[in-house]
Amino acid sequence: MTILTTQNPINIIQITDTHLYADPAGTLLKMTTSKSLSHVIDLIRAEETGIDLLLATGDLAQDASDAAYNNFLVATSQFDAPLRWIPGNHDDSAVMDRVAEGTDLGEKTVKINNWLIVMLDSTIPGQSYGNLSTSELAFLQARLQHAEEDNSIDHCLIGLHHNPVPASAAWMKDVGLQNGAEFFAAVKTFSKLKCVLYGHIHHELDFKHQGIRCLCSPSTCIQFKPNVSNFTLDRVNPGYRYLRLLDDGHIESAIVRVSGDVFEADYSSSGY
Repeated sequence: MTILTTQNPINIIQITDTHLYADPAGTLLKMTTSKSLSHVIDLIRAEETGIDLLLATGDLAQDASDAAYNNFLVATSQFDAPLRWIPGNHDDSAVMDRVAEGTDLGEKTVKINNWLIVMLDSTIPGQSYGNLSTSELAFLQARLQHAEEDNSIDHCLIGLHHNPVPASAAWMKDVGLQNGAEFFAAVKTFSKLKCVLYGHIHHELDFKHQGIRCLCSPSTCIQFKPNVSNFTLDRVNPGYRYLRLLDDGHIESAIVRVSGDVFEADYSSSGY
């Protein structure tokens, strides 16, 4: 576990669902994902100073290639901040581990000031939906129990890829975290848990579930329209989320989207 001492509030930047390819010209529903990520990176550079941690919450690659992950690392190397990543359903965790060998990219716990960040792998190879394995849930509970007993930790944040609460779009009902109820049952007794952070469903959410704040963030490429029955792309721009973690447990967070650019995509598509 990395232990960092930094400013108050802590400044965390989340980017998610970049869907990169080995070929920088690769497109997802006609959107060039490396180009849209570049716009988001430029936006972060313009808007953010003093970044303490970058969190990348899955679907970093669309083709799960070594080159795609290296493209992601090149894109994010512009920031003088530690980076932690977790896989999504389009990723290959073995490839990510190989690319990350000798680094702390895949480290699952980071302590910053009086906050503990825990990153989880919710992927199932070959499936779009997610599940937290018995071992992953045991790891999570052990980390949270340690936090409860550690007087230097007052607050915890969990990051994962899949949405632990069902999405509002009907077509997404089978692609979220299949054991979300079990996840919340496993964490509800831990008083220091403040927030669950995720991606996967390509839109912005900020709500409370069973007393825990849940934050979902948009993709750096295509966006999915919420509250619809069938697959529909949303005509809003890519973006990122910032989180300011205060030492009293409060979280200031918002989505910042690219403005002034029109991103072409296949808005007539019925799926991907």
